[in-house]
Amino acid sequence: MRRSLPLLLARQVARRRRLSNVPESTVYGGPRPQESSAARRVTVTTLRGKHRRGEPITVVTAYDYPSAVHVDSAGIDVCLVGDSAAMVVHGHDTTLPITLDIMLEHCRAVARGAPRPLLVGDLPFGCYESSAAQAVDSAVRVLKEGGMDAIKLEGGAPSRITAAKAIVEAGIAVMGHVGLTPQAISVLGGFRPQGKTVDSAIKVVETALALQEAGCFSVVLECVPAPVAAAATSALKIPTIGIGAGPFCSGQVLVYHDLLGMLQHPHHAKVTPKFCKQFGNVGDVINKALSEYKQEVEAQAFPGPSHTPYKITPTDVDGFADALQKMGLSDAADAAAAAAENREKGGEPKGE
Repeated sequence: MRRSLPLLLARQVARRRRLSNVPESTVYGGPRPQESSAARRVTVTTLRGKHRRGEPITVVTAYDYPSAVHVDSAGIDVCLVGDSAAMVVHGHDTTLPITLDIMLEHCRAVARGAPRPLLVGDLPFGCYESSAAQAVDSAVRVLKEGGMDAIKLEGGAPSRITAAKAIVEAGIAVMGHVGLTPQAISVLGGFRPQGKTVDSAIKVVETALALQEAGCFSVVLECVPAPVAAAATSALKIPTIGIGAGPFCSGQVLVYHDLLGMLQHPHHAKVTPKFCKQFGNVGDVINKALSEYKQEVEAQAFPGPSHTPYKITPTDVDGFADALQKMGLSDAADAAAAAAENREKGGEPKGE
């Protein structure tokens, strides 16, 4: 009997997860293996249970291995690998330039760092609009090559609803996205909130209902007034995830870099949304650390003995110096001998 595509995908992702976050013993070290994480894996069923019990769902958008490790350690329910990486990581003004191949690189990095949350990968602009078949093919790649558990797609046009339904029928979980849909800024005229008029508000609710009918397990509501989000949440039987949509959604999502206050570059200030709360000022800490590193290197205070751990015996130093002398590298031999003597005295590096 042939195995189903969803089962094969699930087993392939499980194998990828088992290899993801368990480093070998090397000179570089690494995070500890998260042996118990498999038993605590968040699934679509987990989210349905939380929604049924009225428990808020936490979602963070992350793009790489280090941030994914933090998201995993914090116990966040869902890690979304968003096409907003185009703006936050790659420095573009919109999400449009990022390709599916680049998104897959981000997905793989996050999958290696976050074995516990439900992983959702965005379908970027240009990889699912042409046909339902193209959408399914792209979604399959996000799971098979990216290691994701589900995909997210934007919009509620009939072609998007058809694409969502086709992806679900292929055995892949889909998260919808309505309200401000950044991939549609050409039509919307920029990053503009939606649902601010009666017609627009009704369209948000109708689109969310259509995505539910297509089989989506959840819908993101972005940049809509709180009453509109509350109405959509009440009308739907699936969880809503709000971003700039007020407190009445089933859960909330913010971008990792935004909520940490990580970047203060003028470009990032331009693209950081006004609805984002900064729960930290990590950017200030980063800038201070980089400045101190620069100062210590320039003052030759770093690295000191405690950060120069690898040793060579005095006998081997002498042999090394003799070999250098025979090669005609007397200055190099003297430098090696002086460094060894300074090391033995526990001294700091000396400027010339």
